[in-house]
Amino acid sequence: MRYPYSILVIILFVSFKLNAAVLTCGNKTNYPSIQNAINAAVPYDTIEVQPGHYKQGNLLITKPISMFAKGLVILDGDFKCEIITIKSNHVLIRGFSIKNSSNLSSIDIAGIKVLACKDVTIENNNVEKCSFGIYLSNTNHCKVKNNLISGNVLAETNIGNGIHCWKADSNSIENNEVTNHRDGIYFEFVTNSKINKNISHQNLRYGLHFMFSHTNIYTNNKFSNNGAGVAVMYSHHVTMKNNLFDYNWGASAYGLLLKEINDSEISGNIFTYNSAAIYMEGSNRVNMTSNVFSNNGWALRIQSSCVDNVIERNNFIGNTFDVSTNGETQLSNFNSNYWDKYEGYDLNRDGQGDVPYRPVSLFSVIVEQLPPSLLLLRSFMVYLLDKSEKIIPSLTPEYLIDHKPVIKMIALENLPLANSNTNKK
Repeated sequence: MRYPYSILVIILFVSFKLNAAVLTCGNKTNYPSIQNAINAAVPYDTIEVQPGHYKQGNLLITKPISMFAKGLVILDGDFKCEIITIKSNHVLIRGFSIKNSSNLSSIDIAGIKVLACKDVTIENNNVEKCSFGIYLSNTNHCKVKNNLISGNVLAETNIGNGIHCWKADSNSIENNEVTNHRDGIYFEFVTNSKINKNISHQNLRYGLHFMFSHTNIYTNNKFSNNGAGVAVMYSHHVTMKNNLFDYNWGASAYGLLLKEINDSEISGNIFTYNSAAIYMEGSNRVNMTSNVFSNNGWALRIQSSCVDNVIERNNFIGNTFDVSTNGETQLSNFNSNYWDKYEGYDLNRDGQGDVPYRPVSLFSVIVEQLPPSLLLLRSFMVYLLDKSEKIIPSLTPEYLIDHKPVIKMIALENLPLANSNTNKK
């Protein structure tokens, strides 16, 4: 009797699982070498590593196994090698302290590297002082969760990214904390993946960096005190919801950079204490709704190359400049936002201002053309310029206007909390 190929695969898989064994390795066991235990294992065996501090070079995994740390297990690369390299599907790595990889400018060296695999899970590990923390290359359906990843950042040229994904599909990055790397989380040529409940802070460049990565979702993350915030570039159909972007300060810093982004959604986020909350260039058909922009230098810097964006039902509170642009033509739509600088009235008490609001001040136009003029920010002359422009608009963009500003601050639910945290290891 002949069985379909798929049934034979399932039967083979189940038989491997039923015959799986547990191999104990480490000090005072039959396998003092972890690599010897890996080599001796058959597919779907489990390897338990006893507590200890191991300097055993690069561990290479080429078969489906699970590897657990029993207590405190330190895998130390002694700054000489990559520590774990995975070249097999269906691998689980859990509970290790992984530290001190080598650092070569010509090769991407990682604490844990996964190459051309699927269904690999890396969880509950501490990865410390490695060039790249966790590196996924050409992977599908992999999970990186509950890890603490801390680099040893000295300069951008000799440190890699905390979590690095290249050419991947349907991966999940969840509940990790990443700090002191070049980019906290990096996606390039990645599709259909999720970044959820991570903390990325104090990284040299970006908390999160997207490049050519489409149809991805990132939600409930915190990006704080990074060199330049978050950059999402050359991508489409990206969903960014319920994230916190704060304390990204610097001459060229921002909470979120959008460059060549199309058909995406930004909603339910908090942007607070950033030099520029959102900087948009060449970005089209982005729906920006139900966000809070509070105490930023610029809330929105929208370049004239941006078309058909919708900015609706957001709160703008305590920003130095709510909106600025570099051109007279502005083809984005503002509707029903709350502006704390709005001085209009609501005679019919419908909750919407009877007078449209122009969020671009004359001084913001001057600063966009002549940045050193920012030194005059608090001067009485600037106050007079902005007041006269509101009465008789002449230099601010004619079409950048909110026709129905709301009078009261919009109540928004499910926003991220400034003191929110993920499960730290």
